[in-house]
Amino acid sequence: MVNIKKFFKNLGPGLITGASDDDPSGIATYSQAGALFGLSTLWTAWLTFPLMASIQSMCARIGLVNGLGLTGTIKKHYSKPILYLMLIFSTPAIIFNIGADISAMGAVSHMLFPKIEATHFSIFFTIILLLGIIYFPYRQLASILKYLCVVLFLYLLVPFITDTDWMSVLRHTFFPVICFDKSFLLILVALLGTTISPYLFFWQANMEVEEVVSKKLIINKQIIQDMNIDINVGMFFSNIVMYFIILTTGTVLYQAGLHQIETVDDAARALEPLAGRSAYLLFSLGIIGTGLLSIPVLTGSLSYIFCETFNWREGLNNKFNEARPFYTIIAVSLLIGLSLQYVGISPVQGLLYSAILYGITSPVIIILILMICNNRNVMGEFVNKIRDNILGIITLLLMTISALLLIYSLL
Repeated sequence: MVNIKKFFKNLGPGLITGASDDDPSGIATYSQAGALFGLSTLWTAWLTFPLMASIQSMCARIGLVNGLGLTGTIKKHYSKPILYLMLIFSTPAIIFNIGADISAMGAVSHMLFPKIEATHFSIFFTIILLLGIIYFPYRQLASILKYLCVVLFLYLLVPFITDTDWMSVLRHTFFPVICFDKSFLLILVALLGTTISPYLFFWQANMEVEEVVSKKLIINKQIIQDMNIDINVGMFFSNIVMYFIILTTGTVLYQAGLHQIETVDDAARALEPLAGRSAYLLFSLGIIGTGLLSIPVLTGSLSYIFCETFNWREGLNNKFNEARPFYTIIAVSLLIGLSLQYVGISPVQGLLYSAILYGITSPVIIILILMICNNRNVMGEFVNKIRDNILGIITLLLMTISALLLIYSLL
C-alpha cells in the first residue's frame, strides 16, 4: 500500500503532459482517423508511445539537470537565430491550437445546453482558465490538473457500452495496415503531429524546473528514475485514450457510414443516435475536461518560451505581481485564441495551420534536443544512452517524413 501511495505521489508533470496531449484538437484528429478508416490506425497508438516517452524524457532531463527550460538551455548554448526562428514558428502554432480548443469546448457545451450560444461558453471558459492559472500557485494547479486527468477515463467506457467486435480490434492493433493513398498518409501525418507536439517539449522541461524549485530537489539517479516512471505513465495514459477514441469512432461512426467528421462536436453529435445518449454525454464531457486540462499547458508553454528568450521572470511558482510578463503573455494568448472564432478562422483551419507549423518546427527542435542530451558539457553524467538516441533518431526521421508529406500534400 505504501509503494502504491508513493507511486501515485510521484506522478506529476509527466502525467499532466501526457493527458494534455489528448486535447480537443487531438480528439478531433483521432475521431477523423476512426471515422475515415475504421480500426485501421489502431496500431499507431503503440508505435507512438515509445517515441513520445523518449523525447519527453529527454526534455524532462534537460530541465532537471540544468535548472532551465528548453528555451533557456538553447539560448545559453546555441545561436540566437535558431532561438528566434523557433519563437516565430511556435507562437502562431500554439495560439491556433488554443483557439481551436476553446472553440471546441464552446461548441460541445452548446450541444449540451442549446439555449446558450457556443461563443458565450467560449468566453466563460476563457475567463475561468485565466483566473485559475493566475490565482492558483503551481503546486495547487498541478494537483488540480492531475485530478482532471480522471476525466479522460470516460473515453475508455464508450466501447464497453456499444457493440464492439473485439477480435477485429485485436487484429488491427497488432497487425499494422498501411494504405498508400493520399488521405490515409495524411491521417498518419496528423496522428504523429498531434501526439508528438513541440509545445509539450517546452512544457515538460519547465515543469521539471518548477518541481525542483517547489520541492527543493537535489538531482540524482533516483530523481531521474522517478521522472522516467512519471513520463512513461503519462505517455502510456495518453496513448490509451488515443487508442480508445479511434476504437470508439472506428466502431460506431465508420460502420454507420459516417466518414465526414471534422470536429469534436461532429463526432459527439454523431455518436448519440448510434451509440446512445450515455456515450454522447461521456464523449462531450471528456472534451470539456481535456480542454480545461490542455489549455493551461498550451498557454504556459508559450509564456515560458517568451520569458526565457527575453530574460523575463517566469514560472507558475510566482504570484502575478512577481511575474507580470509571464501571466500577461498567458492572458494575451488566451484572448487572441478566443478572438480567432470572431475573425472567420474556423477550428478546422486553426488545426490545419498549427499542424503545418508544428510539422515544420518539430524536426528542428528534436535535433536540438538530441544535441543537448548528447553534450556532456551540458548534461554531465546524464547524457543520452544508446536506446535514447535510437528512439530519438527514429522520431526525428518519422517527423521529418511527416513534414515533407504534409508540405507535398498542400502543394
